[in-house]
This record gives sequence, structure tokens and C-alpha cells, in this order.
Amino acid sequence: MTQQIRALVVDDSQAMRRSIMYALQRLTGVVCTEAQDGAEGLKKLTQGRFDLVLTDINMPLMDGLKLISHIRQTAEHRGVPIIVVTTEGAAADRERAMKLGASAYLVKPVQAKVVLDTVRELLKLD
Repeated sequence: MTQQIRALVVDDSQAMRRSIMYALQRLTGVVCTEAQDGAEGLKKLTQGRFDLVLTDINMPLMDGLKLISHIRQTAEHRGVPIIVVTTEGAAADRERAMKLGASAYLVKPVQAKVVLDTVRELLKLD
């Protein structure tokens, strides 16, 4: 039996969410849930268990940095890998995200292969 991997994709751009989910579904056993901002993402996190979170930074209601901070403060999700996928390419933005607990930081536009390689590495998939 193949292990199911539950991924939460948080981005205010529906096109970006679809693009990331399409890439993730190339991996066997990945099931995606989507949220359009950090607040919705946090709500979905409290309602279920996830193995992976991919989030943008710039979003309405709650940005990705606040989402990362909230995730790292809860014991249940503290160890879940978080991949930031954002247009923010500045070193300061990367540093802030990593200090808050992001596992990886990818700058848009990002190729599906890069997303998949990062997921494989973080989840230790073959």
C-alpha cells in the first residue's frame, strides 16, 4: 500500500494553487487541499492532519509569514515541512521565513521539477 501524503497549498492566486497542485499530483499518493490565504490555511490545518504545507507570503487576511509562525507554535504541526513559494526574492524575506521555521524557500516563477525535488528531499521520498 502506498503512503498517502496530505499537502496543504496556500496561495491567494487560484492559478498558482492549481499549478502547484498539478505538480504535486505527479508524486504517488499526494492528496492536496487548497486555501486562498493564511487564515483559511490555518483553519484547515486545525481541522486535519497534513504532511506538508506550501505557502505564498503576500496574501490578504493573513500572510504566509504569520501562517508559518502559527504552525510552528502548535505542537501538532511543529514538525511539518513548510515550503514557501513566493515572488519575494530578497535575502531579507528568505531569512525572515527561514527564522520563523520555513523548511525551504522557492522564488516564483518556479518550475514544477524544483517543487517536486524539494518535496522529495523534505519528505525523504525515493
